[in-house]
Amino acid sequence: MPAQKIYLVGAGIEGWEGFGRQALEAIDNAEVLIGHKRLLEIFPNFQGEKRLLEDLSIMLEYLKSTDKRTVVLGSGDPNFFGIGRFLLRNLPKDRVEIYPNVTSVQYAFARIKEPWDDATFVSVHGRGIKPALDRIIASEKIAILTDSVNTPAVIARELIARGAEGYEAWLCEDLGLPTEKFTKADVRGISEISCSPLNILILIKTWEPNLQNYPVIGIRDEEFATAKKLITKEEVRAVTLGKLQLQDDLVMWDIGAGSGSVSIEAGNLMPNGRIFALEKNPQYLSYLKDNFKKFAARNVLLIEAFAPEGLEELPDPDRVFIGGSGGMLEEIIEAVDKRLRPDGFIVINAVTLDTLTKSVEFLEDHGYTVEVTCVNISKTRTLTEYKMFSAHNPVYVIAAWKGEE
Repeated sequence: MPAQKIYLVGAGIEGWEGFGRQALEAIDNAEVLIGHKRLLEIFPNFQGEKRLLEDLSIMLEYLKSTDKRTVVLGSGDPNFFGIGRFLLRNLPKDRVEIYPNVTSVQYAFARIKEPWDDATFVSVHGRGIKPALDRIIASEKIAILTDSVNTPAVIARELIARGAEGYEAWLCEDLGLPTEKFTKADVRGISEISCSPLNILILIKTWEPNLQNYPVIGIRDEEFATAKKLITKEEVRAVTLGKLQLQDDLVMWDIGAGSGSVSIEAGNLMPNGRIFALEKNPQYLSYLKDNFKKFAARNVLLIEAFAPEGLEELPDPDRVFIGGSGGMLEEIIEAVDKRLRPDGFIVINAVTLDTLTKSVEFLEDHGYTVEVTCVNISKTRTLTEYKMFSAHNPVYVIAAWKGEE
């Protein structure tokens, strides 16, 4: 005898009135109704067996073997951060029939009168906040499902720390209940609010300075605050970024970040990526922080450390740029080699022949294929009524990867 179908039914904001005809028919014909207490209470006159949804493993064992007509109640659309994912992973899909309802997120967007088809959705409920934060800062419009630890105030303070304050914020509390409340504020306002544990935070980007006033790549050197004009020059920066072969969603380490120009433009090129800029030299730090703020480098995190110190706690990188080594080049390459992902790239900028020679030698000793590009830049400068070319010092852009050429 084939196993009985399992009906997964979503309860909407309105309760009983929110269920569709097919969902109500499935419930009327059910022998067993499974759900959290507040969902089971919607059906006080149900004549079959009610089972409280507590231990998912116990429920799964029951569902795998039962021959009774069973309905599992979820909230809103059970496929949206709900129990649907768990059931579809553990039961044959042809056994599961899903009747979705209006989600709390849909309801919240309707109440604040804001379209949601262009929004991103993320949940920090029972999850760490750090991975979600990277998605938040890359989004134009986002709805966040929170919990008692990762509250809207905590999220707001994290955004402030990352310089990501350019949002209109909506705090949506107790949706569908008599205590329902909507609060419109900015990120700093949200950071000071204590709210109901039943809430959704919606953020809508209102400004983005680096897109309004500056190019994604090719920012003029004079726009960056620097110490002694120590900066990866605009043209060299373009070649360096090309050799890094950046793609979205990557993790990049910028070792010896200096002015932060490479990190900033890399962040523009991969808005969903994560970039960790390591710098400890006190004469650079204030300039670095000013540049990150000026260019709204939301997906760049400053790590105040001299490499290879400070690398241990970072996620494994897909790309590594070494702009400065502080005399620790071999130790840095050794540390990077242990952590770099299999398809990763290392790019080093060298100004001296000594650094070039050491870099190539160390990388080849660690099994890397190495390609060196010598970048010679000459730019026009005015001399009385004439123009002439002025040559910059050559820069050696060293790209390395594991495998054959």
